[in-house]
Amino acid sequence: MKNILITGVSSGLGEALAEKYLEHGDNVYAIGKTLPKKLDHYPHFFFFPYDLSETFMIQSTLKEFLQHRSFDIVILNAGVLGDIKTLSQTDLMDAKAVMEVNVWANKELIDTLHAHAQVKQIVGISSGAAVNGSKGWGAYSLSKAGLNMLLSVYAKELPEIHFTALAPGVIRTPMVEHIIEEVDDALFPSAKRLKENPIQTPEQAAENLIDTFPKLLAYESGSFLDVRTM
Repeated sequence: MKNILITGVSSGLGEALAEKYLEHGDNVYAIGKTLPKKLDHYPHFFFFPYDLSETFMIQSTLKEFLQHRSFDIVILNAGVLGDIKTLSQTDLMDAKAVMEVNVWANKELIDTLHAHAQVKQIVGISSGAAVNGSKGWGAYSLSKAGLNMLLSVYAKELPEIHFTALAPGVIRTPMVEHIIEEVDDALFPSAKRLKENPIQTPEQAAENLIDTFPKLLAYESGSFLDVRTM
């Protein structure tokens, strides 16, 4: 039985990962805005409701939930997309809000874990957007590139923990549904490419990722990897 910590479990990939681990008999500690009702009946599911955009309170609020625990893997899954629009049209406060969740919340979580818990492996859910630089994805791309570098730096500073930034491929989450249904792919060709490529269900992605996570330990800590090219 493993101890797993997952952020962003209220829907999508985080919820699917939690469910798969629980079905395997593992203990899942989860952080999310709202409790996923489908997971509430599992006896080994421990949920802490928290909005990770409130970064200034993460260490003091989550300390008790995390302290004195030992985690086999921590999956930093929580993330926000922000609006798909050109950078020149993106309000700086909106861009900062994306960075707050996708980068700085993860810094605060890593610092809290390092101070109060034992952790073997940390995986940050990244994206091909971190390196593609596609039109319209500015805030999101900057935040995921920041996440990649955050984990690369921590890999040097905390060598006792193995870090990976991992792009999981395209998954049918609320974020992707928004792009498919509402983003003009004539204005933003990357949205058209997303729609035309294979899209995994959260359950398919979770099954694949759970098989992939142990394999990441063979790569250098701090690496950015994409499941589609591994």
